[in-house]
Amino acid sequence: MRILHLLVLLCITLKGYSQNRITLLSDSAGAVISRNIYGHFAEHLGHCIYNGFYVGDTNREIPNTQGVRNDVIAALKNLQIPNLRWPGGCFADTYHWKDGIGPKGERPSMVNKWWGGVTEDNSFGTHDFLNMCELLGAAPYLSGNVGSGTVQELSDWVQYVNFDGKSPMSELRRKNGRDKPWGVKFWGIGNEAWGCGGNMRPEYYADEFRKYTTFMGEGVFKIASGASSADYKWTETLLKQIPLDMVDGIALHHYSVIDWDKKSSATRFTEQEYFLTMQQAIRMEELIGKHTAIMDKYDSAKKVALVVDEWGGWYDVETGTNPGFLFQQNTMRDAMIAGTTLNIFNNHADRVRMANLAQTVNVLQAVILTRGEKILLTPTYHVMEMYKVHQDATLIPLRAAVNNYIVGNQKLPAVSTSASRDSNGFVHISMVNIDIHATQELDIDLKGLQVHFISGRILVSKKIQDCNTFDSPEHVKPVAFNQVQEKGGTLHVSLPPGSVVVLKLHGGRP
Repeated sequence: MRILHLLVLLCITLKGYSQNRITLLSDSAGAVISRNIYGHFAEHLGHCIYNGFYVGDTNREIPNTQGVRNDVIAALKNLQIPNLRWPGGCFADTYHWKDGIGPKGERPSMVNKWWGGVTEDNSFGTHDFLNMCELLGAAPYLSGNVGSGTVQELSDWVQYVNFDGKSPMSELRRKNGRDKPWGVKFWGIGNEAWGCGGNMRPEYYADEFRKYTTFMGEGVFKIASGASSADYKWTETLLKQIPLDMVDGIALHHYSVIDWDKKSSATRFTEQEYFLTMQQAIRMEELIGKHTAIMDKYDSAKKVALVVDEWGGWYDVETGTNPGFLFQQNTMRDAMIAGTTLNIFNNHADRVRMANLAQTVNVLQAVILTRGEKILLTPTYHVMEMYKVHQDATLIPLRAAVNNYIVGNQKLPAVSTSASRDSNGFVHISMVNIDIHATQELDIDLKGLQVHFISGRILVSKKIQDCNTFDSPEHVKPVAFNQVQEKGGTLHVSLPPGSVVVLKLHGGRP
């Protein structure tokens, strides 16, 4: 009888009943999860802008508004994207904004040296981008040219888009058809200054940042070009040398890449490659923790935001496409990256107050793919849409004890979670099971939170390699989820292998 009892306990443990336990600390006040964590990124790269967002204002085959695809606008409005970063990326530090204003036929062209060596005709410029942001209801985030630009050039750009009075730049704006300024708040002072933005030392860049921002004026949110992944010296140097009253955010870039010299296929990957990619995605927890610890030394009041303005999966380009265009498919693996990463951002909302998925359309971990008049929404899109309930909600801190996902002799936490309460009192819990073999049984202790009704949605597919195609654009999409029960103040949830679930709890305290 004792042997039978031990066998039963072993089976329960293997199925995940004993270790996957989440406790909602609903009495603890968490930070507000800034909606800007759910931002996006649009670079002049491949078919992100041209034949992605923008098809030209003379196009009669694809419905558009001032050249911007109506179906792309509708899809992104459904995501409630809070901000959009432009024009780069590496492209930003070769971009001269005055080349992209005025009559389109008179704009000078340039060669995009970073992405495919193609000729850029500058037909999509400042007016086109900022007007598009108005259509989207998204705040524009402009990346200024520090690498090959000048202080005067950036100062003029700020005046051109923000100044409502009489000045040379505001008059030029009016001449080009825009009377009132757009009021751009978010500004990046260069991009990847340690690399394509100028190969600068952190000490040198800190001085450049101080110089450029001195001439930008008041009322803008100034974001310093930050570290690549684990370059903690970069973050520390900036905080030592830049006064806190001069900087509002410090960037961080981290991609889920196994090997920069030998990337995996976007769709034909092994479980080992999937595991290693997720290892890099989950590394975001460590990176944010260590960069935050450095920032806390110099900024205990957390005035300066950590801005993760480039993140996502990066794989081999699709066969037959231009290597410089970075076009890749988007599978359930990307849904795992998105859900896990967004949970990490939510749980660090006290310091992470802005982030930008790379990139929006047709490039890297895109939420939208286009081909001619066709459009499809990727698994990453669906995760972002499911998670939009967290935007501007109040974080509910939690404690977690979860099983491991084991491949060979390596392991990762199988379950990722975050929770929040919105302005209407609804509680949302987002969960990811990255284990592609085992259902994870999860107990959630509500700590006295009363629940009258539970609804949920799930994104899951048969294989982690599954994706949407132009022939089957809805192969992967969210459906209703009902594998949840509430008893005695505890939710029991069955998370299928390789799934993303978001629960909505209707109720509250009496």
